[in-house]
Amino acid sequence: MTASQEQAPEQHPARPPGRRTVMAAVGAAGLAAALSACGDSDGGDGGSGDVQDGTNGGQASSPGGPTPGSGDTGGTPPAEKPEGDGKVLAKTSDIPEGGGKVFASERVVVTQPKAGEFKAFSATCTHQGCVVKEIAEGTINCPCHGSRFDVSDGSVKGGPAPRPLPSAAIEVSEGSIRLK
Repeated sequence: MTASQEQAPEQHPARPPGRRTVMAAVGAAGLAAALSACGDSDGGDGGSGDVQDGTNGGQASSPGGPTPGSGDTGGTPPAEKPEGDGKVLAKTSDIPEGGGKVFASERVVVTQPKAGEFKAFSATCTHQGCVVKEIAEGTINCPCHGSRFDVSDGSVKGGPAPRPLPSAAIEVSEGSIRLK
């Protein structure tokens, strides 16, 4: 056989992808979107207002038993520490002794570990940026992956969080708690 007698291999026209290929691609895209939503979201509530524990109609959490959290609802990652504007967050009487209250729109949680002692921390979990949702049994709890932080100093008490919650500056005077 000579070079002129050789024939080029038969070429087939391009075919559209088959049903299985399309279904696999759609499934992979859905899985990627679900994992992205779980891992990168901050847990913001998408609106303004206070979030206490996500289940008790806006009442502050108190010690005595865990209350299921409402879960992560997505949002834009917040700054590591909340920034204040002197806004009154709450009355001191709104923060239960041994418990606290989450202010989602300000990205801050205020606790009262002992009578008359008020502490504030970032409400952004140090694990993957979700907003904490409840304070129960002496811990500030993140609903996303189970991290728990001590109400008195923000230290990690359990879960995957690698660092304590950063403290936030508040001012307590005349029965009011203000974010600095």
